[in-house]
Amino acid sequence: MSSVQLIVGLGNPGDKYEQTRHNAGFWFVDEIARQYAVEFRPETKFLGLAARVQSNGLDFWLLKPTTFMNRSGQSIQALAKFYKIPVESILVAHDELDLPTGVAKLKVGGGHGGHNGLRDTIAALGKDFMRLRLGIDHPGHRDMVVDYVLKNPSKSDRQLIDDACYEASRVIPDLVKGDLAKAMQELHTKS
Repeated sequence: MSSVQLIVGLGNPGDKYEQTRHNAGFWFVDEIARQYAVEFRPETKFLGLAARVQSNGLDFWLLKPTTFMNRSGQSIQALAKFYKIPVESILVAHDELDLPTGVAKLKVGGGHGGHNGLRDTIAALGKDFMRLRLGIDHPGHRDMVVDYVLKNPSKSDRQLIDDACYEASRVIPDLVKGDLAKAMQELHTKS
């Protein structure tokens, strides 16, 4: 399996969206940045905020696109192309309606499932990147989805999502070393 060289969190920029469920991907990369004590910096050529982690033999990029969800692929493609990072070495973290709140699952490839950030990323890169699906639960009916993802979770749900981000961040060393099977086993037995 390819080693992860770029970890992208999907979300929307700005205070208005910062605490909404749709920004779970941002929360995940923020957790990694906190653990490795790195700071995001605006990178206009990558249309986002980027940070490089170099720690204990690990070397990878973190990215938060500032293009808004529907144009995430532009930002990811810009950084990946510049640093010649193959699509198989990219992990995209995103909110997932089809998993219970607080469950985190890794997978490789697949469709977009109606997620606009994934849709644009697939259009830019193809579908062979890794995903970290961060469960936010489903509101019950598809007509309620847009409102639901753009609202703040309850305090207890936010804690569950934060815990899932923390648990998922613990398998980053395995992913960067290219051991997806070990990372999946460890994360999926926790969830």
